[in-house]
Amino acid sequence: MTTLSKANRCPWAEGESEAYKAYHDDEWGVPVHDDGTHFEFLILEGAQAGLSWRTILHRREGYRRCFSDFDPVKVAEYTEEDIQRLKKDAGIIRNELKIRGAVTNARLFLKIQEEFGSFDKYIWGFVKGEPIINQWNSLKEVPARTEESDRLSKDLKKRGFKFTGSVIMYAHMQACGLVNDHLVSCFRYSEV
Repeated sequence: MTTLSKANRCPWAEGESEAYKAYHDDEWGVPVHDDGTHFEFLILEGAQAGLSWRTILHRREGYRRCFSDFDPVKVAEYTEEDIQRLKKDAGIIRNELKIRGAVTNARLFLKIQEEFGSFDKYIWGFVKGEPIINQWNSLKEVPARTEESDRLSKDLKKRGFKFTGSVIMYAHMQACGLVNDHLVSCFRYSEV
């Protein structure tokens, strides 16, 4: 069996910053079963809408600071004063709809936890509890959305979530390892 080196990483992470490469090498596609991490990626993926992941990744610490270390209980309690404060913070994307969406999503995230016991149990139900292992040879093969992300998006929107379209939710599924979309040639493919 051939061992692939970091020289064989997904092309989208090549030529990027060390932080971007580290994100690919250490986080992206690793199955997540922690509600805090799911909430973090809901905020970050929602903030990314219409922007590049690079833009959001480089503001991740700003988001961590502004959104109470991604604690959904604390974010759910944010007031209008908090929203106005966040609109002035250069450490995040200062889009009022995205900020308000994050607060709304925190409140709804807690409702899902109450209903299902955890957000993790809820979201993994869309892939029957097991990661979908794809076998892509080129970035051109990787879809922007799937039937599973369509169903997840539709359900979240029905519950009132914001910035949870199918493309955004597929990005969440990729980031949190519900699907393995590392290219077969990537050294991380067999590791996650």
